[in-house]
Amino acid sequence: MPERRTVALVTLGCARNEVDSEELAGRLAADGWDLVEDAADADVAVVNTCGFVEAAKKDSVDALLEANDLKDHGRTQAVVAVGCMAERYGKELAEALPEADGVLGFDDYADISDRLQTILSGGVHASHTPRDRRKLLPISPAERQAAAVALPGHAQEAQDARDSAPADLPEGLAPASGPRAPLRRRLESSPVASVKLASGCDRRCSFCAIPSFRGSFISRRPSDVLGETRWLAEQGVKEIMLVSENNTSYGKDLGDIRLLETLLPELAAVDGLERIRVSYLQPAEMRPGLIDVLTSTEKVAPYFDLSFQHSAPGVLRAMRRFGDTDRFLELLETIRSKAPQAGARSNFIVGFPGETEDDLAELERFLTGARLDAIGVFGYSDEDGTEAATYGNKLDPETVAERLAHISRLAEELTAQRAEERIGETIEVMVDRVDEEDGVVGRAAHQAPETDGQVLLGARAGLVPGRMVTAEVVASEGVDLIAEPLGDGGCTEEAGR
Repeated sequence: MPERRTVALVTLGCARNEVDSEELAGRLAADGWDLVEDAADADVAVVNTCGFVEAAKKDSVDALLEANDLKDHGRTQAVVAVGCMAERYGKELAEALPEADGVLGFDDYADISDRLQTILSGGVHASHTPRDRRKLLPISPAERQAAAVALPGHAQEAQDARDSAPADLPEGLAPASGPRAPLRRRLESSPVASVKLASGCDRRCSFCAIPSFRGSFISRRPSDVLGETRWLAEQGVKEIMLVSENNTSYGKDLGDIRLLETLLPELAAVDGLERIRVSYLQPAEMRPGLIDVLTSTEKVAPYFDLSFQHSAPGVLRAMRRFGDTDRFLELLETIRSKAPQAGARSNFIVGFPGETEDDLAELERFLTGARLDAIGVFGYSDEDGTEAATYGNKLDPETVAERLAHISRLAEELTAQRAEERIGETIEVMVDRVDEEDGVVGRAAHQAPETDGQVLLGARAGLVPGRMVTAEVVASEGVDLIAEPLGDGGCTEEAGR
C-alpha cells in the first residue's frame, strides 16, 4: 500500500483566511491527504498568505522562506503559496520568490489536491495571472448568486457526493448531517470558530486593495451559514464569529438587506452554541433594527466591530468614506443606550495624504469620547492599485511615524481606562484555555479572539475550554480584566450541562 501523502497548512492574516484554510483542509482530507500540524512533518507545506498591508506581506514571505528551509533537513518536499498575496500577485510573486514551488490562486482551490500532487511529483502548475475579481461578478448584486466564481470559504459538499461518501471518513471531516454540509476540516480544537457570512466588498475606499483580489460582495445563503454553524456546534464549538469584508451588507444580493437581523436569532437557537459574535460592521450602514438585534438577542454578543478608520470629515471624504466625529459618537451613544456594557472596537489610519494637524486633533477628540474597548492604529502607506496611491500632498514618512506613535500611545491609555471602567461589572466569560502560567483565561462578550484583550480567572479547578462562566470584574491590567467567578464556580446552567 503506498504511503499516504501529508500536508500542513500554515495560516497568516485574518479570521477569513482561517476559514479558507479549513476549506482547503476539508478538500484535501476528502481526497486522501493526511493533515499534520507541523510543516516539518509534511510532504507539502501550504502557506495561506495575507496580502493586506506591507507588514502582512513581509510576514507571508518570511513564512514561505521558513517553510522552504525545511526542504534541506526535513520531510518537506514542496512549499506552495495560496491566499490573498498569491491571488493578488500571482506570477509576479512566483518570479520574485522562486523558493515557492507553486503559487495558486482562488480558482485553484476546487482542484487543490490535483495541484499539490502535480507539484509534489515534480511537475509545474503555471502561476495564475492576477485580475480584478470585481469584474468576474455582475454589477447588479441581485444577479450575482448564479455566477460561477470561486469563493473561498463558501464551499458546501453536494448531496450526491455525501450519499456516495465512504463510511470511514476521518473524524471531524464533513460531510455531516443536514441537507448541505460544509466542505471543511477543523485545524484546531478551540471552542471558537469563524463562519464566512459573505465574500468581497462593493465599497471603494481609496486606501484599500481588498476588493480587487477578493471581488465584489456576495452573500452566502442563510441555509449554508446555518448548516455550517450546526456542524461546528456538533464538533464542540461554543462560540462562532461571523466574518466577511462587510457584514452590514449581508443579504443585499439576496433581496433582503435586513437578512442578518433574521438570521441571528436562528443561529442563536442552534443546540450547543453559547455565543454568536458579528465582526466587520460599517458605521455608514448600521441600521436601527440591526442594533436592536445585536443588543437584545440572547446569545448574540453586544459587540460592535465598527470600521471608523478616521473621524475628520476631510480625511474621510478623501478615503471615500462617510461620517464625522459627532455622528460616530451619536452611533456609539445609541448602542450603549440599549446595552450599556456593549463592546466597541475599531481600526484607524493616521498620516493619510492631506491629513492636517487639525484633522489629527479631531481624531483625538473622537477617540477620547468614544470609550472604545480596543483600538488598532496603522500608519498610512501606499497600496498597489489603490486610488490613494495616486494622491499628491502625501506626508513624509517621519511625520507619519510620529503621528502613529502619538495616537498609538493615546489608544493604549484610553483602552486601559475603558477596561478600568468595567471593574464591578458582571460578565459572561468564555473559557479559551487553561495553562500553568496564566491559569484560566477567557473572554467576555466585548472581547473577540486574539484582538481585544482577555479575562484572567486565576487557578480554578473544573473549568475547561468552552465553559461559560459568570464572573465579576475586580481589576484590570491594560486592556485585560481580572475577574472572580460568582456562585458555584460561576458556571451558567447551560454551560454546566
